[in-house]
Amino acid sequence: MARSFFITGTDTGVGKTYVACQLIRHYVAQGYQVVGMKPVAAGSVLVGGEWINEDVALLSAASNVKAPKALVNPYCFKAPIAPHIAAHDEQVKIDFELILSAYNQLTLLADVVIVEGAGGLLVPLSEHSTIADLISYMDIPTVLVVGMKLGCLNHALLSKEVAISRKLPLKMWVANTMNPPMLAYEENLRTLERLFQELERLQFNN
Repeated sequence: MARSFFITGTDTGVGKTYVACQLIRHYVAQGYQVVGMKPVAAGSVLVGGEWINEDVALLSAASNVKAPKALVNPYCFKAPIAPHIAAHDEQVKIDFELILSAYNQLTLLADVVIVEGAGGLLVPLSEHSTIADLISYMDIPTVLVVGMKLGCLNHALLSKEVAISRKLPLKMWVANTMNPPMLAYEENLRTLERLFQELERLQFNN
């Protein structure tokens, strides 16, 4: 059975792709066969007659398993807009079963599968589903990427609350330094560590 992680974030542009690629390179360096997956991507350019998303291209470049694009990126929308709007505009329904089937096929090709989400946990994928619902459906260990910038405390704590309330398999979180680094970085990092621990204690006690 392949080892897998689902990379989500506190927002868009917080470094999910960077962290996903770093994880891929980490496992490749240890001798594993590794593939990146982005189930839903919005925003692509036409290259050689094929629509390519930048995040998908970066994940594929970091991977040492070359899998069919239909498995690596089942849904690739042209416009860089919210996935549920992009899907509606292209008259496509995002099907969790199709995504899970693609993921399961990737687990047969690789030792490690790194799955990158879109935006944050509550980004809609349809009128009635979100990235959080997709994580719950796939049920694989999840990593929360916190973009360390002004406003990250609120975004991170809200994301943690969602993960707890929905019983998502959130296993770890990553503080990703942005450019330029935020003011009072260390103080904000310590605050997040303390408040995350408090939320976890409350969850355990309940």
